[in-house]
Amino acid sequence: MHEHTLALSAHLQDAVLACFGDAYAGIDPELRPATRPEFGHLQSNLPLRLAGPLGLPPRDIGARLIDAVDISTSSIHRLGGLATLELAGAGFINLTWSPDVLGAVVRDLLTDPHLGVSAPESPKRVVVDYSSPNVAKQMHVGHLRSTVIGDSLARVLTCAGHEVIRQNHLGDWGTQFGMLVEELLGEGLRDPEAVAGLDMAELLALYQRAKARFDEDPAFAGSARRRVVALQSGQPATLALWQALVDASMTEFDAVYSRLGVLLTDDDFDGESRYNPQLPRVVDDLDALGLLTESAGAQVVYPDGFTGRDGTPLPLIVRKADGGFGYAATDLATIRHRVDDLAVDRAVYVVDHRQSQHFEMVFAVARAAGWLPDSVEVQHIGFGTVLGPDGRPFKTRSGETVTLTALLDAAEEAAAASYAGPDVVRMVANAAVKYADLSNHLARDYVFDLARMSATTGETGPYLQYAHARVCSILGQAPQQTYAAGTPHHPAEQRLALELGGFAPVVAKVADTLEPHHLTAYLYGLSTAFTAFYESCPVLKAEGEVRQTRLGLCEATRQVLSEGLRLLGIEAPRRM
Repeated sequence: MHEHTLALSAHLQDAVLACFGDAYAGIDPELRPATRPEFGHLQSNLPLRLAGPLGLPPRDIGARLIDAVDISTSSIHRLGGLATLELAGAGFINLTWSPDVLGAVVRDLLTDPHLGVSAPESPKRVVVDYSSPNVAKQMHVGHLRSTVIGDSLARVLTCAGHEVIRQNHLGDWGTQFGMLVEELLGEGLRDPEAVAGLDMAELLALYQRAKARFDEDPAFAGSARRRVVALQSGQPATLALWQALVDASMTEFDAVYSRLGVLLTDDDFDGESRYNPQLPRVVDDLDALGLLTESAGAQVVYPDGFTGRDGTPLPLIVRKADGGFGYAATDLATIRHRVDDLAVDRAVYVVDHRQSQHFEMVFAVARAAGWLPDSVEVQHIGFGTVLGPDGRPFKTRSGETVTLTALLDAAEEAAAASYAGPDVVRMVANAAVKYADLSNHLARDYVFDLARMSATTGETGPYLQYAHARVCSILGQAPQQTYAAGTPHHPAEQRLALELGGFAPVVAKVADTLEPHHLTAYLYGLSTAFTAFYESCPVLKAEGEVRQTRLGLCEATRQVLSEGLRLLGIEAPRRM
């Protein structure tokens, strides 16, 4: 179907050229799905857009273009044919595919394990950086968005034929670890195995005790700072306790990822600690390149084009006045690793939108230093905030940030009100949370409303799951080894076939734009088309070729819904 649409678009471009000359060569017909069935399957407002420049009535332009597109002899006809290409309204060109073309769409889906998603001409090696929790701290609602969005993007890019490297840039280094290790020693917890067995509640309590002592006891604060030096220098006992804290945290992170159905594993952890030995070299190399400047004792870079509110150049701090390294140094070292060692063509950072300027400056400095060649594409995928019903950032009643575990507990509690069985409840809860997150434009904030998100009506994850379960129920009552793709004649059959043809293009679009809401919108449209088909076209009571055609449509819908949900990280239950 996508090839057919591209061919038609090319013929309309040729018609514009033939009718109106080189000045209008290459204009995009902008074929869009028709808004109503009586308008056919695709529409173009090209005559309306050309009316002003040409000084002609839109309907006259449309009539000339249609006359110039000879369907009977064009390559479109050889691709399967068009039923009609006609002028309508004030100057729209309406296209209606023939039933044979729509039947071929379903047939191709039923015989192609990739569901029409073809390999790109130039597959890329892509790193997707997402989730990034901090050791000894609970994952919170902010980690939800990074984790869910990053997981879906990694799945889509893989499906689109790219090689994906998942990276979980763990916050496992810094001054707070001197404080934590010193607290462990002060409490007599010297056995790394015992520390590695602490759960997240115990780790959080440890952090709170350590922080209280650090703030109130100058002697402890001094010891904690000296412990940081011991950690950075690799003192064995300190390093062993630090590693135990990391291991304990990773056990908890793994449990959350498993519960969410996220594909991150221990092999994907890429902690800040990896880059600590490389930070002095980052500073030295920037200095050798003449990019480094001293400012109030700190070592900074002033990338071109970045200024503060007062118009003064904005610095990127690489090394702080106290000798410690800033986040920018770690991020620059990370870029060098990904370009030099991982040999990526594209790097995607799924991080809160509030970090946009930081990443823009880091990328600019890396380009200026020659560490990030123009051939490597880097993108910061920022995202908005999860809001509570009051329209403010989602908090607990006491004003604390909501933990991710508490959020998932609440989602499962809401799902349990309508569904039975722990597996179904978990699947529905995850679908509700993930779809609500992914269906929004990433940069926008959204309200976390469990009642709306868990409904099986409206644009929700459970609605898509219910559509999948319904089609599985139909197929389960008419089991067969293979499904035929007949010719759809009923309008509801044709609309469903038309929607099915949109799967491969939307996967390619999300892989290009990194905007998952295009996929959620597509799957919702497919589900509503299936619902209309289900209500208008009896499947099991039909006979002969009509029954086979409808069963084929059901099987193609099942395959596309199942794969589409998988790309969102949502399970597709056969029963609900």
